[in-house]
Amino acid sequence: MIMKHNVKRRTRKLPSMAKKQQQMVPRTWGIIIRSSFHSLIALLIAGLIVSAVYLTQNSGQPVDVRTPEAEKSGNGRCNLFSGKWVFDNTSYPLYKEKECTFMSNQLACEKFGRKDLKYQNWRWQPHHCDLPRFNATALLERLRNKRLMFVGDSLNRGQWVSMVCLVDSAIPPKLKYMHTNGSLNIFKAIEYNASIEFYWAPLLVESNSDDPLNHRVPDRIVRVQAIEKHARHWTDADILVFNSYLWWRRSYLKVLWGSFDNPNGIYKEVEMPRVYEMALKTWADWLEVHVNRTKTQLFFVSISPTHQSAEEWGGDTNQNCYNETEPIMKDGHHGRDTGPEMMNVVDNILGELKAKDLNVQMINITQLTEYRREGHPSIYRMQWDALSEEQLSNPSSYSDCIHWCLPGVPDVWNELLYAYIFNQY
Repeated sequence: MIMKHNVKRRTRKLPSMAKKQQQMVPRTWGIIIRSSFHSLIALLIAGLIVSAVYLTQNSGQPVDVRTPEAEKSGNGRCNLFSGKWVFDNTSYPLYKEKECTFMSNQLACEKFGRKDLKYQNWRWQPHHCDLPRFNATALLERLRNKRLMFVGDSLNRGQWVSMVCLVDSAIPPKLKYMHTNGSLNIFKAIEYNASIEFYWAPLLVESNSDDPLNHRVPDRIVRVQAIEKHARHWTDADILVFNSYLWWRRSYLKVLWGSFDNPNGIYKEVEMPRVYEMALKTWADWLEVHVNRTKTQLFFVSISPTHQSAEEWGGDTNQNCYNETEPIMKDGHHGRDTGPEMMNVVDNILGELKAKDLNVQMINITQLTEYRREGHPSIYRMQWDALSEEQLSNPSSYSDCIHWCLPGVPDVWNELLYAYIFNQY
């Protein structure tokens, strides 16, 4: 009976409660709207904070912001290789020549008398995005307990010296050293147990030019099917950076089937670029079998242009890079020494490897380096041989228009490599 009575009482109050709820609706919705608005503002502020943190993460490196119409590379990302050189004497050079412990005399142009130092102050500016600022400590952390190895010719060795100079100042003197063992050069950062190495193999496969010191031979011979002599030194590297072009610049090369120790080997002259393709196929076959796809990052650096003929940029006949002090500013300038047929071979080989689930990223330095006619050592380097009076009277005759002064162009190659190592592009 009591329960029944209570039900009736509640039933009688229902109309009154409904009336109160109707009166509360406008007030309640007003509170909800104001609350939602405040929540939305809070979410927007939180989003801005998160974005700011994201844009400055990865050791303080800025992530580039691209416009919708940005130039794209083949993978849909910003094309770091398309841009222009900008003079920047505030941020560049990234290190000082005299302060690099392991600077090469072949590349130390200021040490050997060059007075115009503007070649050190040019920054590469891609269209629609920015290169991340090189951070030596961040790279060393990435390389902790790892091996970064450059494999190739003297141009790749120059890039290796550049990389060593870029991290050198971040390591105390007692916590680094350099060791050379034949073709293998090792820079060690002891605290990080990290090594930055260079291996001399100018043609990648075995050749009679493999001696790191005595390799100037008049009759160049390659064993296009032999690579293990070199490659056994690369097997455990975590990041491999290859190049090979300069030593192939001729109409043909003599190929050896057999051993250099066997007088019964078969020799045949093979035209370019066919012989280049044969050697790169051997290189690619080795990568396919021996590289750990889950561990090793692979890169191939494209052609480094030379500036042997000033006629290419409207200069005088019989002149070259000597006395040049400014880059070429003509957009799309292309020299005669960088024919596309050689890089087409590389593109095809890398495409075949990609089809086999092995990605070798091309660091395409060719076009951006074409502009830098003034960045070569010219006469400002150690001369390995005594110069004749005739040479001294004509500096262009002994100018080095192949290699690059440091600090300088190879530092930008390493900034591009850095962007790919950290996936910041």
